Amino acid sequence: MRLAIRHTTRYRFAGPVRHGIQRLRLTPKATQGQAVLSWAMDYEGAREELTYDDQNFNHVTLLGVEEGVKEVSVTCHGEVKTEDRSGVIGQHSGLLPLWAFLGRTPLTRPGPKVRQLIASVERSGEGMVATLHNLSSTIRDRVEYVTGSTTVRTSAEEAVVAGKGVCQDHAHIFIAAARALEIPARYVSGYLMMDDRVDQEATHAWAEAYVHGLGWVGFDVSNGISPDPRYVRVATGRDYADAAPVTGISSGAVTEALTVDIAVEQQPAFQSQSQSQSGGGEQSQRQSQRQGPEKANGRKNQQHSMQQQQGPTIRPPV
Repeated sequence: MRLAIRHTTRYRFAGPVRHGIQRLRLTPKATQGQAVLSWAMDYEGAREELTYDDQNFNHVTLLGVEEGVKEVSVTCHGEVKTEDRSGVIGQHSGLLPLWAFLGRTPLTRPGPKVRQLIASVERSGEGMVATLHNLSSTIRDRVEYVTGSTTVRTSAEEAVVAGKGVCQDHAHIFIAAARALEIPARYVSGYLMMDDRVDQEATHAWAEAYVHGLGWVGFDVSNGISPDPRYVRVATGRDYADAAPVTGISSGAVTEALTVDIAVEQQPAFQSQSQSQSGGGEQSQRQSQRQGPEKANGRKNQQHSMQQQQGPTIRPPV
């Protein structure tokens, strides 16, 4: 599947900025089942200071906010080709050892309610993947998806106590529970192509767990499925703080308004093939061609695909 993405973030400040730094994790990963065909970033009111890959192999861009500006905008755009790997990313890579994803963080530390939730999860005789799907289903049943009910500082325990949250909270609860079961787990931020719309107001979030014999496997708790070709992985980490799309500090003014506009579209397969043969540029129309599971994943990948639960209508990223 070939996806075209455009993501614009605008900050409006109450007064002129004296100094500001923005850290961006907005470049998709080149990873198993995902190839970045093109990607560019444009800035207004800011300048690029440096880029680097962090401990999670996230590509990070540091921006310096220009002195005296009252508005900053960042626009990312490009195309990513994805394949259906039944949510399987594969073996671990990166600078952090696998055991680092067993540690607790302030956002994923399990409390009494998370432990009660874990105790209620049915252990499947079909293996760990099926049990993790049961965990995902239990979280979805216990924590209602309610837009605007939490913030980026809400912990997994707080979301379970409240009984409501969004994709970020679902991911944190899954991670907290998996780690309590001694399963390495991590947070993923990225894009999700919606079936009923192009324009969106936020990125999406889901979780990945490390399963022996498969490696990292994705679980989108909010939608009750493992990621398919509609998903684009951008950043990963121990929790939201490690994978946040945009973070920063400024002095001289406070942020008065923040707006985010995202468009994720499919590019027609016939245009992709024609464009490849002719060497043409970016096309305006989008569609895609769904690819089957990679043969390299073999029988285990196919078994995982069969075990995926069919979730509700895809929820919008929040």
